[in-house]
Amino acid sequence: MRAGWMKLRSDLPGSLGLALLLAGGFMLFTAWDQSHWWRVKQDYSFGWLVPLFVAFVVHDRWPRIRAAAAACAAPDSPRARGWQGWLLATLTGSALLLGAAFFLLGSFYRAGAGTSQPGTLAITLGMAGITAALLVLNAPASPSPGRANLAADARLRLAGLFVFPVLIWLVSAPMVSAVESQLNLLLLRRVVAVVAFVFDALGLPIEQRGNVLALPPVNGQPNLVGVEDACSGIRSLTACLFAGSFLSAVFVQQGWKKVALVVAALLLAFVTNLGRSLFLTAWAYRYGHAAIEGTVHDVAGYAVLGGTVLGLLALLPLLNLRLLPAGRPPPVAPSA
Repeated sequence: MRAGWMKLRSDLPGSLGLALLLAGGFMLFTAWDQSHWWRVKQDYSFGWLVPLFVAFVVHDRWPRIRAAAAACAAPDSPRARGWQGWLLATLTGSALLLGAAFFLLGSFYRAGAGTSQPGTLAITLGMAGITAALLVLNAPASPSPGRANLAADARLRLAGLFVFPVLIWLVSAPMVSAVESQLNLLLLRRVVAVVAFVFDALGLPIEQRGNVLALPPVNGQPNLVGVEDACSGIRSLTACLFAGSFLSAVFVQQGWKKVALVVAALLLAFVTNLGRSLFLTAWAYRYGHAAIEGTVHDVAGYAVLGGTVLGLLALLPLLNLRLLPAGRPPPVAPSA
């Protein structure tokens, strides 16, 4: 343990190593709190992967983290000045104070009422605010800082390397019940309406009764397919958001491309989940509603996540494609 701490101090100047250890402690507490929901809610079972993926991303970025810390400590290190410096200081202080307030509120709520969605969300928000502020406040100081705008500030560039490790916990934290139920209801209505429209356009008789689709009887038995909350898309939406965030953090460099990949993950999640609902309804149309229970239902659900990941992997070469200006020869690799 002591050897690991000494190595961390030698790798990172100033108090940044201690700040990272504190951030790790807050994340471990958050993981312990969220693990209850990872066990009891299938929508968030992917959360067991979050600590592993966070550790992998930090390990993968460690050379860049060391380089960014050295850039902060170098002479003429860029620093925001004037109103932009004041804005950065205000945002950092607000994140620290609000983060501490949320974390304490969630911790006291958990101690008094046990595990709850509002308490877990408050702990996660607090951890994110505290960790982000610690990284900025403990960035190594420069002996003679230079002047720069806010976007070029070396401290923000260092903190930017921890965007995924800090914010991904918000994806694995359960949303407040009211927000989750409204999102479920919104997705549920869209899925049922589109499925009913497609079958009606194909000339196949179908009747929509709320979130239940009445299909023609099979073998003289009523054939009713209920689209439950778990099938509305919230499960695939959160899991695909997690997958898209991880792939963008590891394989994409530019910020706007990272955002584009995450947005693509959400769109793919909706499209693939809609395809799943159409498939299950068509299967029930042919074989009856009992035929889509069990294996068929579960396999179709896993296919949504698999299809989304494959679609995102197919997008990676396009996002990382670099076009050379006209007339410019491609770079020649140095000889061995």
